[in-house]
Amino acid sequence: MEEHKLPDKYIQMAEAPLPGVITRLAIPGIVVNLISTFYNMVDTFFVSGLGTSATGAVGISNALMTTIQAVGLFFGHGSGNFISRQLGAGKYENAAQMAATGFFSAILSTTLCLTLPGLIFIQPLAVLLGATPTILPFACDYMFYILLGAPFMAATLMLNNLLRFQGSSFSSMIGMASGALLNAVLDPLLISVFDMGISGAALATMLSQILSFVILLVMCGRKGNIPIKLRNFAPSLGSYKEMLRGGVPSLCRQAIGGVSSIYVNHTAGAFGDAAIAASSIVQRVIMFCAMALIGFGQGFQPVCGFNYGAKNFARVKQAFYFSLKVTVISLVVFAGAEFVFAPQIIGWFSGTDKSVLEIGIQMLRFQCVTFPLLSIVVLTSMMLQTIGSVARASLLSLAWQGLFMIPSTLILISLFGLLGFQLALPLSTLLSFFVALPLLFATFKNMREQEMALA
Repeated sequence: MEEHKLPDKYIQMAEAPLPGVITRLAIPGIVVNLISTFYNMVDTFFVSGLGTSATGAVGISNALMTTIQAVGLFFGHGSGNFISRQLGAGKYENAAQMAATGFFSAILSTTLCLTLPGLIFIQPLAVLLGATPTILPFACDYMFYILLGAPFMAATLMLNNLLRFQGSSFSSMIGMASGALLNAVLDPLLISVFDMGISGAALATMLSQILSFVILLVMCGRKGNIPIKLRNFAPSLGSYKEMLRGGVPSLCRQAIGGVSSIYVNHTAGAFGDAAIAASSIVQRVIMFCAMALIGFGQGFQPVCGFNYGAKNFARVKQAFYFSLKVTVISLVVFAGAEFVFAPQIIGWFSGTDKSVLEIGIQMLRFQCVTFPLLSIVVLTSMMLQTIGSVARASLLSLAWQGLFMIPSTLILISLFGLLGFQLALPLSTLLSFFVALPLLFATFKNMREQEMALA
């Protein structure tokens, strides 16, 4: 197979000072991830004027959005992790084949598995996701356009990660930012000016995702990036096995997030539409900050994958510790600000319902207490995923919003009612932290052993 000379940007991953390389890759990734959560936050902000049930409908649809994202991230991370290792080993053609296979697979699987069955069974799907009778009509109207745009949304996330794992985070940022700006403009126009209500918010999201999709697809053919070519589409057992290695942790993380969201919606429904709306708002606020953390981790991942593929384990560990230091400090600042300004933050999205405001403030402040611990959980999971440690990465991905979140909610609600519901995620974060530590130490021990074997 023909080998290609690696571009300078790949050489920099192996030789340039780590703070500069990771920060340069992370800043666009942070922006892109904040943009991803920005869509729902903008929708929630404008939809809040339509009432508590409409706000709850956006929250109900979060599980659907999470599922669509799971598909896009599975193929994006699954192919991207493999691509970064192949580029580190100088195997460009292998990387190009994987890029095309991941892209077309993302579109086909989303269309066949989500869009078509979702549109046919949209009302039962909304009920399954946790819609109450008052929320149901709003949820169906919102989900209709989200389902139509699902293939573009999944492909957009796939292309975003494809560019990011090649070290072209700035190009991915341009595509995602363009869509977010369009969404912010279209939301008030379609909701209020054209009187489309909650359907207008969903249509704005769909059109924005299509714009991002087109821009990112064009970006893949520029500036030394791997272009998407149909002739490189080579589905095979081997290629999907590699995608599973790199993508299963993301799939698990997103899928369990979706399951958890459905469970939380049904659980919150016992306390009324206000609890569903408040939970929806708090989840978006927390995820907005968590996405900044994940964005920095995504700046670390290409460096990690490239140097792990090149057997430069010392540089992998140095990159991890730098990323950990930056993200812990950042999350402490974020958590402190959210704790202090919780009334103002929840007030932006709660409309005129005082019950939503009261439940949301307390819930957000509880989350802030353990929020900084999420740094080591996320970075450890992302490192394990990048180096191909599927089982451990999947375990850690499942822990936060699944293995601990669901039972914590069940137990704490039975003991403390609504207060227990508000305490469940902070407890889950704490327990996940204690799972991450031994996995991290074991991974670094394995790297030391490989270093000794190479010496």
